[in-house]
Amino acid sequence: MSSLFRFPNARHLISAVAIALSLQPLAQAAETTPAEVHLDYAYYSPVSLVLKHFGFVEKALPQTKVGWVLSQGSNRSLEYLNSGGVDFASSASLAAVLSRANGSPIKSVYVYSRAEWTALVVRKDSPYKTVADLKGKKIAATKGTDPYLFTLRSLQQAGLSNDDVELVHLQHPDGRTALEKGDVDAWAGLDPHMAASQVQAGSRLLYRNTNFNSYGVVSVTDRYAKEHPKTIESVLNAYEQAREWAVKNPEELAKLLAAESGLPLEVAKLQLSRTDLSSPQLTAKDVIASKAAAPILVSEELVRKGVNVDQVIDQLIDTGFKETVARQ
Repeated sequence: MSSLFRFPNARHLISAVAIALSLQPLAQAAETTPAEVHLDYAYYSPVSLVLKHFGFVEKALPQTKVGWVLSQGSNRSLEYLNSGGVDFASSASLAAVLSRANGSPIKSVYVYSRAEWTALVVRKDSPYKTVADLKGKKIAATKGTDPYLFTLRSLQQAGLSNDDVELVHLQHPDGRTALEKGDVDAWAGLDPHMAASQVQAGSRLLYRNTNFNSYGVVSVTDRYAKEHPKTIESVLNAYEQAREWAVKNPEELAKLLAAESGLPLEVAKLQLSRTDLSSPQLTAKDVIASKAAAPILVSEELVRKGVNVDQVIDQLIDTGFKETVARQ
């Protein structure tokens, strides 16, 4: 696991982000420190657990009241962001694309992890061997999340569509329960629930594809990015402190994840074994990877008609600081 935890100089990243955000000088000049800032934390984002546990945001913004909200999935995270429940939301990148494509003015500013966090899962005694075997079967998935989009792409690759299966829309923990009880034939899993089902129930990963897993991003609204660039800089600085700690302390990170999620240490270690915390920068490669998934969003009519998804991705993902980092 330690080979995954390589990281660039945090000061370079944060100074570069600050430069990128300062491209809006009028907004920055008028910025006042917000009285409150609200962030989500999630078991699928181990760095957010470190951030909350050590109070790095509270230390970075000592004059600001910091509030925390637990997100059970990308759909909930983005709902909180769009409703004003949080100012910083942790979601899968493709879920953020879907949200922006459907009218939510958000911008992704940071990568909290790059993980193989989803796969199609079946029970240990399941007769199914391939995705094609799921034709006519029930698959539990949380709509608007990376596992849901993973399922659609996996079906398409197997020559199936969502009309060939019955998609049962359940939140991630409920999907696990439905699978293990036999109420569904397969489940689009999400760690740590997926790892827990593997360890505790012997569930089997029917289909894995790292290329169909998107990465985790922290997003803010366009308005917040314009009005509070210094606050964003401070929060990202805190995120970098948390990420550095996570990289340097893998055993302690596993214990923290286990304690926060209420799951066995073995489960936490399995989740972290497929979690990469080494690349927090958003790059041109991330734009390309996101655009590769654009056709499924259009063909499955997940976005409004006439929306140019490639353009949406360009608006969502800001790589303006990339060249500055390279010069450091």
